[in-house]
Amino acid sequence: MLPKLHLMFQVEIIDSVPMSHNTLLSALPAQAVVREVGLRDGLQSIATVLPTERKCAWIADAFAAGQREIEVGSFVPPRLLPQLADTAEVLAFAKTLPGLTASVLVPNLKGAERALDGDADLMILPLSASHAHSLANLRKTPDDVVDEMRRIRAARDASGKQTLIEGGVGTAFGCTIQGEVKHSEVLRLMQALLDAGADRVSLADTVGYADPVAVSRLFEQALKIAGDRFCCGHFHDTRGLALANVFAALQLGVARFDASLAGIGGCPHAPGASGNAASEDLAEVPAARGVDTGIDLPALLALRQKVVGWLAGEPTSGTLWRAGLPKTMAAVAA
Repeated sequence: MLPKLHLMFQVEIIDSVPMSHNTLLSALPAQAVVREVGLRDGLQSIATVLPTERKCAWIADAFAAGQREIEVGSFVPPRLLPQLADTAEVLAFAKTLPGLTASVLVPNLKGAERALDGDADLMILPLSASHAHSLANLRKTPDDVVDEMRRIRAARDASGKQTLIEGGVGTAFGCTIQGEVKHSEVLRLMQALLDAGADRVSLADTVGYADPVAVSRLFEQALKIAGDRFCCGHFHDTRGLALANVFAALQLGVARFDASLAGIGGCPHAPGASGNAASEDLAEVPAARGVDTGIDLPALLALRQKVVGWLAGEPTSGTLWRAGLPKTMAAVAA
């Protein structure tokens, strides 16, 4: 017979003033942006090749629903990503919508030159803080990508264009290939991108390893380094923590987040991943706390239904479409 175990618990009472509901709300930004990345990060990860006219219809409906920042594609070789071969045409359409910030992902200088030719408002150069992931995904080391940023900045300046350059640091919380990615390395590379000419930087949990505590710790340090040039958080919902991670960043004042309608997309180096945070679910997080996103959620949910129909058979995720908007949401901010 096993001996009986007596467990003793010691409770420490900390003399402090708890944060009130109003204090918490006042710490949040007044406005937040949900940058739609489904047309790039989502579509590049699935087999369906969506026709150009449907991509343009998606952009038009997202714009009508209040989204003002959309990543419309990526300038990569069509043989590698035929799903994004029409990025120039889609960008040209996006540029006809007044007040829309149309961004594209560029893997190198050649892609950046195409973005400049198309007058993209923003181009994003991805960098993986994981050395192993960087080689697998881009066939470059992280520091090679920093060198590419210098060339892209020089090309932008020489062109006279107003296109902004964002350096996106991925695998910021770990990597399915390498494992641990030290925060010190993430911050070093973020600083290197700024020094190389990035107008702003962002951090991405590419494989869904982040948790709210890790987000608070890393983002707080990132904000100390980059200040208002730290612009965006990108979270994958691989382990169901994307929205909790968004709220952790929101409490630090971060006010822009990437998301993909219906949660489509993911990382090819994260097997079993459920994909990006769903735009419609993410948009509810700040809205439920009284933070203005400018988004008409019912309209975005209607667009979700349309896009899911276009992508029949492809994996999607999200919960708001199934449960609906909470009836108490309007009262939360009061």
